[in-house]
Amino acid sequence: MENKKNTRREFIKRVGAGSALAAISTHAAFPAFSVKKPKKTADVALNLGLQEGVTPGKTLNEKLDFLEANEVYGLEVGGGKLASRVTEIQNALQNRKVKISAICAGFSGWLIATDENERKKCIDTSKVILEAAGALGSYGMILVPGFNNQQPSFPFVEARAILIDQLKELGEFAVKNKTTIILEPLNRKEAWFLRQVADAAAICRDVNSPGVTCMGDFWHMTWEETDDMGAFISGQLYLNHVHIASRKTRNTPGEDEGDNYITGFKALKMINYKHFVSFECGSKGDKKVVVPAALKLLREQWDLA
Repeated sequence: MENKKNTRREFIKRVGAGSALAAISTHAAFPAFSVKKPKKTADVALNLGLQEGVTPGKTLNEKLDFLEANEVYGLEVGGGKLASRVTEIQNALQNRKVKISAICAGFSGWLIATDENERKKCIDTSKVILEAAGALGSYGMILVPGFNNQQPSFPFVEARAILIDQLKELGEFAVKNKTTIILEPLNRKEAWFLRQVADAAAICRDVNSPGVTCMGDFWHMTWEETDDMGAFISGQLYLNHVHIASRKTRNTPGEDEGDNYITGFKALKMINYKHFVSFECGSKGDKKVVVPAALKLLREQWDLA
C-alpha cells in the first residue's frame, strides 16, 4: 500500500514539474502583451432632433422656433416631394442653428423586387431625393430595402446580392452629392429582410462605399435586438442616424412606463456617435407638453449613461 502511495506521489510531482516547464516554455514562446487603456476622449454630446411631423407648430418657421427654444438642432424631413421644397427649407434655415439631419424615405418601388421596373423606380426616385439631401446639407437619406407588403421579392440570398449591387450605384451617386444612403432595419411586423443593425452593417461592409451607411431605431430594436448596446456597437463603423420612440407604443419617449435608453446611450458614447438621435413617434398627449418632457428625460438618461 505504501509503495502505491509513493508511486502516486512521484507521478504527481512529475506531472506538476512538467506543467510548470510547459508554462515557462509557453510564456517564452508567446510573451504576454499589455492591454493599453483607451485614451479618455472628450465627453460625447447628445444631439437631439425631431421629425418635422413630431415638432409642434403649424408652419415651418413655428416649428424651427420650437426647436431652438428647446435647444434641439436637428430637423428630419420627409423625402416625398422634397426637391420642390429645397428653396423653402434653405430660406427658413438662414440665421438658424437648426440643421437638416436625415431625410426620411419618400422613394417609390423597392430594391429587392423581382420586377426590374420596381427596382429602377426605387433607384431613380432615390437619386432625386439624394440630390435634394445634398443641397440641404443632410448627411443621409433613410432607405428600407423592402417592406412585408412589397411582393414579390427575391428570396434572401438573391435579394442580398441584388441589393448590394444596386447600393454600389446609389452609394456612388450619394457621395457625388455629399450625402449617404442610410439603411434602416425594421421589426418583423414591417419587414422580413432587414431587421438587425449588425445585418445592416454587414451589408454596408460588403458594399464598401462611404455613401452607404446604416442606422438603429430604438422602437424596432425593442423587438429585434437582444441588447441595445450590442446592436449599436455592431453598427459602429457605419452607424449614421438613430430614431427613438417610447418602447411599448411608439409614442413620445417617456409616455410609456419604464422607458429606458441608458444602455443604448452608453454604447453611443462608447463609439463616439456624432449625429442626431431623432424622434420618430406618435403622441398620446399635447406635443407642446410631452415633447419637452421627453427631451428632459433623454438628457437625464444620457448623463447617467
